[in-house]
Amino acid sequence: MKTEVNASSSDTVKPDSLQAWLLAVRPRTLSASATPVLVACAYAFACHSFRIVPAVLCFVFAILAQIASNLANDYFDYKSGSDSTETRIGPARAVASGWISPSRMRAALVGVVAVACLFGLGLVFYGGWQMIVVGVACVVALLAYSAGPFPASRHGLGDVFVLLFYGYVPVFFTFYLVSGYAAEQVFSFSSPTAFKVFLLASAVAFPSVNILVLNNFRDYYNDKAEGKRTTVVVFGRRFALGFYLVNGLIALLCVVMFFQPWSEYSFSLLVFLGYLFAHVGTLRGIARTAKGPALNRYLGQTSRNLMIFAVFICGTLIVYA
Repeated sequence: MKTEVNASSSDTVKPDSLQAWLLAVRPRTLSASATPVLVACAYAFACHSFRIVPAVLCFVFAILAQIASNLANDYFDYKSGSDSTETRIGPARAVASGWISPSRMRAALVGVVAVACLFGLGLVFYGGWQMIVVGVACVVALLAYSAGPFPASRHGLGDVFVLLFYGYVPVFFTFYLVSGYAAEQVFSFSSPTAFKVFLLASAVAFPSVNILVLNNFRDYYNDKAEGKRTTVVVFGRRFALGFYLVNGLIALLCVVMFFQPWSEYSFSLLVFLGYLFAHVGTLRGIARTAKGPALNRYLGQTSRNLMIFAVFICGTLIVYA
């Protein structure tokens, strides 16, 4: 997922420079991977069952996985010929722009994945061998998003991937590892705790999807010309605006359901309305702008709204713990 504004033109970025690698890593996108981990940790803290070491391991793994995903998108989109510099209206890509060679990008991708796996192995001590399966699934997902014979991003599955791997998977497993709760308490449909975690995961997942929705809304015409079947290409740009609105409303509804009884959190629920105003304000800006590079600014706003929402959730959980 991409949230930063356009980089400087390619002739101002030196090949293999620190600037080139920072643009490839896309630091502003990292909030999307940090948010679910922070929310899950805050809930574990509110449950008076917080373990710092697995929290740090989950956070580092999530950040490294996001970096690897960004590098993979850069490399595999170059290999497939999509997002070329001639037609691209989003942030410039490092390999396509000539800032980083394909071989160096591939080596960096392998290295980041390897380091992420090393940190992930530390979680086996807290969650058992099953964490290896979860880690492998995360790595396969970040590669399958833009690579392989059936790239998810090109076949309308990108939204599902974001929903799962920027919402449900990190929130559920981070809470499980950090809280030390039994698996039956966290993953059983009959467990009240599991339902609470589900609500938190949904509150994070749906606003995260909006980052991708807006990205695909901006790239609609290019994606359609390239045969890239995103949900926006399949269902249309008007659908995308409604989808964007509904995702934010679902997130707010999940928070309202989570913080019951409402009388105990009345002030905090009023604060959450600030997110709703920011969400609707961003959507209005998107609708007015309609198309072109100017939409990039709203990617930053969408990411900002997600982070504000997560801060409100974490703050309320910690204050009322």
